Amino acid sequence: MPRLTVFGYGDFEVEHGKKLVLAMEDNGIHILHRCGGKAKCTTCRVEVLDGELSDLTEKELKVFEQSIDDQLRLSCQLRVTGDLAVRPIKTVENSGLEAGPRPED
Repeated sequence: MPRLTVFGYGDFEVEHGKKLVLAMEDNGIHILHRCGGKAKCTTCRVEVLDGELSDLTEKELKVFEQSIDDQLRLSCQLRVTGDLAVRPIKTVENSGLEAGPRPED
């Protein structure tokens, strides 16, 4: 199983292919996902600190068309396929907002 390290929260084993947003949420990390995982709000952004990633999805490319930072990804579009280290940008705790509807698998 891949190992997910989340800066400030610890590390966890994650089912291969699981959406990053769900892996974090299922391990008690209250990352925002205001649009329910539809790649429309960008509140689920994470900074990738280490690990191999799949290519940007079409939805991510559209969202980031203005400016793409190689280190930012949408956790609702990224599936964990290997060891990964990330830092969530917006959480319930640091934003004061509700997380949003749980994204689908």
